[in-house]
Amino acid sequence: MTEPTDAERAAFEAGIKFGALYHQFAGTPVSPESAESLATAMAESIENQPFCENVEVQPLEERIERAVAGLNPLDETADPASSDAGSESPDAGPLDAEEPAGDATDEADYTELTGTLFDAIVEVERADTKVRAEMATEGDYPLMSLVDVERE
Repeated sequence: MTEPTDAERAAFEAGIKFGALYHQFAGTPVSPESAESLATAMAESIENQPFCENVEVQPLEERIERAVAGLNPLDETADPASSDAGSESPDAGPLDAEEPAGDATDEADYTELTGTLFDAIVEVERADTKVRAEMATEGDYPLMSLVDVERE
């Protein structure tokens, strides 16, 4: 067995950062209004990790709006403004049959964060090697890829 190269170690570190970025924040409540502050918190938390040089998280606001409206966030033809989706959930159970007492503004206007609702870039430097990894939706799956390795 041989020792891993600096490039292999840097790529491994980028994978660790993406694993933390994705799994730490998946399921976090997000709305169009909170998306930017959540993206900042995500980036800043991962940048605290060793060897991390830069993290950029780009919320995909149109997808978030569609998800909040109960639409498929990946369906670019869906218009959240004209949708009444979400007013009746197909998964509604017996407890959802009646509106609770109170005013209609009690309804939550958020969705749970998934990998299809943001893109991200992670840059790691380890010894004399810098790597850049990106996450973007391919089809309906968030795909993380190593896109650049630079040796100094």
